[in-house]
Amino acid sequence: MLSGLMLRDAIISGANHISNQRQIVDALNVFPVPDGDTGTNMSMTISAARRELERAGTSVTVSETANIAAAALLRGARGNSGVILSLLFRGFSKGLNGKEQANAADVCNALSMGVEAAYKAVMKPTEGTILTVARAASEKAKEALKATPDIGINPLWQVILSAAAKALQETPEILPVLKKAGVVDAGGQGLLFIFEGMGSVFFDGKMIPSSEQTEKPHRNPILDDDFRNAAGAFDGEITFSYCTEFIVNKTNEKEPIKLRAYLESIGDSVVVVDDEDIIKCHVHTDNPGNALQEALTFGSLTSIKIENMREQHAAQQESVRREIAVREARQKDAGQLAYMPVDPSIEYGFVAVAAGEGIHQLFRDLGVNQVVSGGQTMNPSTNDILKAIHATPAKTVFVLPNNKNIIMAAEQTVKLADRSVYVLPTKTIPQGLSAMLAFDADVTMGENQLAMTKALERVGTGQVTFAARDSDFDGYKIRKGEILALENGKLAFTDKDLTKACVKLTRSLVRAYRDCSFISIIYGENVSEELAAKVESAIRAKAPNNVEVALIRGGQPVYYFIISVE
Repeated sequence: MLSGLMLRDAIISGANHISNQRQIVDALNVFPVPDGDTGTNMSMTISAARRELERAGTSVTVSETANIAAAALLRGARGNSGVILSLLFRGFSKGLNGKEQANAADVCNALSMGVEAAYKAVMKPTEGTILTVARAASEKAKEALKATPDIGINPLWQVILSAAAKALQETPEILPVLKKAGVVDAGGQGLLFIFEGMGSVFFDGKMIPSSEQTEKPHRNPILDDDFRNAAGAFDGEITFSYCTEFIVNKTNEKEPIKLRAYLESIGDSVVVVDDEDIIKCHVHTDNPGNALQEALTFGSLTSIKIENMREQHAAQQESVRREIAVREARQKDAGQLAYMPVDPSIEYGFVAVAAGEGIHQLFRDLGVNQVVSGGQTMNPSTNDILKAIHATPAKTVFVLPNNKNIIMAAEQTVKLADRSVYVLPTKTIPQGLSAMLAFDADVTMGENQLAMTKALERVGTGQVTFAARDSDFDGYKIRKGEILALENGKLAFTDKDLTKACVKLTRSLVRAYRDCSFISIIYGENVSEELAAKVESAIRAKAPNNVEVALIRGGQPVYYFIISVE
């Protein structure tokens, strides 16, 4: 028989195991865009259950354990994979409701109810995913129980593990995109890790311990490419003050190696590349004038750039300090969201999910009451969104997820909130902004739902980012660091030039939305004002004459530019 304590320890062990292995699961993501990733979302989701179960102590029944876990998973759910995981455990808890202990038949029935709940909650279930792995495990468990009615928990769980592992290995045969990439489904792998962690308790009575992993941020190729590493990316003490770059148009037969030798005598980080006509040079030195004077003996100079690295370093450090302060303040604010009872005089309120101080302010200016920090790299939990809803004292609260991987988590708040909640299916920041612009306080709820939904559907969104990993995706051979252009969430093309990619993407959006009259360019945290202005100018030059173009500082992570047409 399965006791409450054994189930408690099993779920904690499962949470530890996926937490330990989350980077392996993250690496299975086929889509090369840097994102929150499946392993991280599933780990954070079930870790919410681990915390509550550890607080619950050891004197718990099977029913109490399953209910505690399900409630915590629901509130802690992050991303689509996390929501599906929470739904599996919610159904599981219903199957064990009221039971002090459970036998194999109870566990089999509970797993079946969990799978049924997960499938029902997904509008268009996709096979070859976590759903398939869970269903296959449940079906094999039923077959084993039918063949051996008195089967024990341990042999039943072994059947579940074997079936889940087999179904996982078959996911590439169901989803061609997985087969092409040579990986299995990430969500399915995450679920198998959880099942394995639970099995460690069932089989050996031992919980898998948690081992902390250090997560490395996705590399930003614009700020951290190979040449800039050689040309002045510095973390420690700065030996020389000036980063000096120039091109020599050769006018004589002097050997470039002599220029290299001279530059090495007055500085470091020397790069000298030449062909038949030019010599391209880079050096860190305290005497840029001497470098230029010597270079003149080899020919005429062009493309001269001299930058004070000490000033750059100080500015960079100040920028980092400001960003840390902003994030700390944001986290503090999130933790201090006070519950606000419904004010009968306030009909409507708004909660939006967004990342970037500039974008936060845009939503506030449009009347959003609470902005939940989150987006592609940090999916907020259902509870994060619920707290924001409960801090909005309106009878009806509109929620704008602004990311397709957050919609399901937001939808879970509808049943949890103590006031009316309506989740608009906004998948991008521009869709959320347009929906807010369409709101009219003088019309009915139904009219606003219709108007805001129509408004978001009229928006075309382009996103420009970088490839976080090598990938063979959707017919594209993608290399880590390449520029990726996404059109309405789908990979449109890759490029090596950021400005050209932005122009090409905008032109494609304009062709798709022929009647558009407005183009918005929202630039991110790693884009300088100069680069943003350059992109704006290039887009203006190619935009139709009757289309207005606006440049906005969004400060968002991950995406260099978010471009919308409407």
